[in-house]
Amino acid sequence: MTGYQETLTDPSYHRQVVAMTAPQIGNTGVNDEDQESSRIWVAGYVVRDPSRVSSNWRARRSLDDELRAQGVVGISGVDTRALTRHLRERGAMRCGIFSGPAVADEATLLERVRRAPEMAGADLCGEVATEQAYVVPAIGPDGEALPVGTARFTVAALDLGIKGMTPHRMAERGIEVHVLPANSTAEDVYAVAPDGVFFSNGPGDPATADGQVALLREVLERKTPFFGICFGNQLLGRALGFGTYKLKYGHRGINQPVQDRTTGKVEVTAHNHGFAVDAPLDGDSQTPYGRVTVSHVCLNDNVVEGLQCLDQPAFSVQYHPEAAAGPHDAAYLFDRFVTLMEGQRA
Repeated sequence: MTGYQETLTDPSYHRQVVAMTAPQIGNTGVNDEDQESSRIWVAGYVVRDPSRVSSNWRARRSLDDELRAQGVVGISGVDTRALTRHLRERGAMRCGIFSGPAVADEATLLERVRRAPEMAGADLCGEVATEQAYVVPAIGPDGEALPVGTARFTVAALDLGIKGMTPHRMAERGIEVHVLPANSTAEDVYAVAPDGVFFSNGPGDPATADGQVALLREVLERKTPFFGICFGNQLLGRALGFGTYKLKYGHRGINQPVQDRTTGKVEVTAHNHGFAVDAPLDGDSQTPYGRVTVSHVCLNDNVVEGLQCLDQPAFSVQYHPEAAAGPHDAAYLFDRFVTLMEGQRA
């Protein structure tokens, strides 16, 4: 019932229609603080019952007003739980939302949907990433931003569709984050003298991101501490020599159980991915960059949810430890990144 604003503004949902399973959406309206990016990225929005009243002291406008202002089509009165069961059995699929006199010709509309490009083979991260580098300053003990260049650590973060909460979570840990465009080169990355490199979440097929994979291999060769989330996890998998594949219906939303195999702990996590890494679940794998193990696994379907390099200062997860509005079980991964940078500096 909450968190829909963060979902709408998540760049990973670019060119996707999102259906919400909570029966009523819009209760808390829309504010200016909880956006994960500068705009709504979803291509369409499906709800059962849109709340016509916003009941929250932080709300500045209604969800309906926000969708209209940004030109995003929505549809209501849909049995979204029946739709969810349909997709769960048959897999994610293309769709269309239509209105007006044209809806009488269903055959024509269906053909338009079938002509829409599939997600497999889609190269989308460049469409959502920043065009200009920018800096998110570290946050000091007093809660104030530290002057640029005075932080404990500096991280070069490749924007593949980054969510605003991600650099904020690092800034809370005293990290100055330089967010770079998706097409950045190794020269761009190392120009900021990073203590660590981060690859963000993002939309599209990881098989198309050859340039980013080449960059990541150079990061591994230099043994720079690396942390990747979601799309970044898939790219680490590719850089290490593993394949990726499209899931039948993907992992979406909260309450996904993931086991951290390094501790045995089960985390409740937030997901948004339609692709996964094809890596052996048992034992260590030998790669050009040393031994690698699957560090996290989804307990629903045994999908790889994390990779850890044993001979390199690099790891990644498929889910979202920065999740807003939650859950926060996996926030410790940012601390693990700090520990990795501390160890490399020592």
